[in-house]
Amino acid sequence: MAKQPKQTMSRALQRREDIAGYLFMLPSLIFFLGFVIIPMFMCIGMSFTDANLNAKTATTFVGLTNFINLWQDAVFLDALKNTFLLVVVTVPAVTLFSLWVSSAIYKMKMPVLSTFRCIFYLPVVTGSVAVTVVWKWIFDNYTGILNTALKGMGLIEKNINWLGTDGIAIWCIILIMFTTYVGQPIVLYVSALGNVDQGLVEAAQVDGATDLQVFWKIKWPQIMPTTLYIVVITTINTFQCFALIQLLTEGGSGTNTVMFYIYRMAFKLTEQGGHFGYANAMGVVLAIFIAILSAIQFKLGEEK
Repeated sequence: MAKQPKQTMSRALQRREDIAGYLFMLPSLIFFLGFVIIPMFMCIGMSFTDANLNAKTATTFVGLTNFINLWQDAVFLDALKNTFLLVVVTVPAVTLFSLWVSSAIYKMKMPVLSTFRCIFYLPVVTGSVAVTVVWKWIFDNYTGILNTALKGMGLIEKNINWLGTDGIAIWCIILIMFTTYVGQPIVLYVSALGNVDQGLVEAAQVDGATDLQVFWKIKWPQIMPTTLYIVVITTINTFQCFALIQLLTEGGSGTNTVMFYIYRMAFKLTEQGGHFGYANAMGVVLAIFIAILSAIQFKLGEEK
């Protein structure tokens, strides 16, 4: 009978702590609910309608019409192809390059290591608009430093319109994405490699394991969670690439992506009232592709 009050007090204290914890979480939960969950369901609902910006036009339910029309839209299919090209090239390149750089610098002394991390991470904390303006100047057809340097070295005879030529512009976008995406993965990989169990590494080296065997059998499994995070986040960011396209090419020269086409369809076609329903259908399809790829990546990561 003497223990019952203590148990009651313990439950009351636990209840108060739970309530306090939820109250601290409440602002974030409200933000998440208001700006993520509710808009997500609104997007799904509007994808089945012909909603637009014209207040005089009533919104009507059209069922799966928007989704059916997507696969008959040559512009959407081309944008989807460009988007997948960005993902297929950028994600492996960023992951492998980040791992290679991190493997080369993670054992350096702290001042040197911090300098390298600062250099690679600087584009991440720099505003995307500022970075894009710099790259736009580099690729400028008339005064760009790239054309000037290549002509000075005798590699080209006349200026190349890097951002205005089909087949070239998309690779310029990939290059810019690569340089701006590697910063965070390098920092994460440096931290992950630094936390690898050195006892296992030394034991393997004593047994005669090569550097490649040590990396593949010991280091790689231990940094796999970091790799999975980097791959998933880079994939999502690449699928959502918009600012580069908007500021550099506006979807021209074969650089149209799904995200830019959604923006153009919803907000740019103002003379037709903006096709909100159709744009939301594209958003739903894009979200499905991202979810499927992320699930595949998580499955492969678990098998490793």
